[in-house]
Amino acid sequence: MIILPAFTFPNFNLYSTPLLVLVLQALLFSVLLIVKYSKNKNVSYLILSIILLLVSYQQICYTVGFMGWYDTYRTTKINYWLMPVSLVVAPMIYFYVRSITQSNFKFKKSDIKHFLMMLSLILFRVCIYIYDAFQPGFHETQNGVLKVAIDEKIIQPILVFLDFAVMLLYLAFTFQLFYNYRKKINQFFSNTYKLELNWVLSFLIVFSILFLYGSIQTVIDVAFISLSYTQQWWLNLLMAVSMLYIGVRGFFTDTGKLNTVKFDFNVEEKEVNLPNEKKKVSEQEIQLIDEYMKVEKPYLNAELNLSDLASNLHMHRSQLSQIINQGFDKNFNDFINEFRVNAFKEELKKGSHKELSLLGIALDCGFNSKATFNRVFRKLTQTSPTEFIKQLSLE
Repeated sequence: MIILPAFTFPNFNLYSTPLLVLVLQALLFSVLLIVKYSKNKNVSYLILSIILLLVSYQQICYTVGFMGWYDTYRTTKINYWLMPVSLVVAPMIYFYVRSITQSNFKFKKSDIKHFLMMLSLILFRVCIYIYDAFQPGFHETQNGVLKVAIDEKIIQPILVFLDFAVMLLYLAFTFQLFYNYRKKINQFFSNTYKLELNWVLSFLIVFSILFLYGSIQTVIDVAFISLSYTQQWWLNLLMAVSMLYIGVRGFFTDTGKLNTVKFDFNVEEKEVNLPNEKKKVSEQEIQLIDEYMKVEKPYLNAELNLSDLASNLHMHRSQLSQIINQGFDKNFNDFINEFRVNAFKEELKKGSHKELSLLGIALDCGFNSKATFNRVFRKLTQTSPTEFIKQLSLE
């Protein structure tokens, strides 16, 4: 009579259950993002889905550990396939932001270089697995000869430093890409609330927090005290919660909005070589634009951008941008919104707020949303619209 061992897997406990629930939900949103990509072909949804799948894969490996897999199946070969997914996630974070900020983004063959380290590691693991599988006693142990002698002793310590360096570099590059884009977009669009990429910033902050937490934990584990499996659980919980947040926000955020605007940051215009770039802005040019803004009131158009205004003034957009930056000491966004705020103030002085809502007046003055209006009004006046009304009543 054969007596089967008493399996303890799956063990649903305080460590495994929260991770399991969160990871399954993150996987669900990964599938939903793929469905969304199949409908509108926005590649950013596909990239975000892959990011969720990769991190969830890593989380599943830890989750089954807390569920008792490794204690029950002591000869499991899962260690061969535990990969530092940051080697892939880091470049995918970069490509995700690029796919949002670059119109008609597509992967190129040359982009494969960003994933060579992970591909090399996978090939290495496959090779040592094949070799170890042919060695005597392989099926009676968890790790084979090469896994212990080469991977565990040599490759794994190297991967710790590579994992840190790769994530740090790609986060730095991606933050630079984001801030340069946001700075430049203020030079071209007057209403930037929908274009400010608040979701992308939140996305990058989440991964930065995970990176910082993971780095601190690694330093403590390597340099000070070896952390137990349960002590490392908190990082896994934070990752699981973060992936669920990213899945939800990423799914419900329209990342294709920037592709609809009439602007391409990759247009081949040698603006720096235009004569006006080195020419000092004249008072006549400043007065011309100022009078046009006051008489024609183009700022009432919520979709006004630098190209449209330059076309109306029969100027090159680089020339107009230079006049606004140097002559008015403002970027395009602040320049246009100052006229809108002043128009809003004039309406309040006329008593329009007694008949219309503040939001209605703001929309009539060229703002495209309540959030944009409130933010811009406070930025330019250091007060809120309601406080400004109270000041008017005291005059």
